Amino acid sequence: GAIAGFKAACVTCVVSAIPTLAAVRTIPWAKANLNYTGQALIISGASIAAYFITADKTILEATRKNADARYDRRS
Repeated sequence: GAIAGFKAACVTCVVSAIPTLAAVRTIPWAKANLNYTGQALIISGASIAAYFITADKTILEATRKNADARYDRRS
């Protein structure tokens, strides 16, 4: 789960960084209101969320497979 979560976080970091940095340079509102800390929070927040969602999905999928295998063995 941790490896899949890390891969998803890396992809999400790049995917969220590009539009965030582009918006800060082109949109006047974003330029005036998003300092470096705000930009970092947007990017890291998306990355952290992707990590935990993917890790949770992977762990639940493995748990389901194990439960199905145990159920099939008993039948």
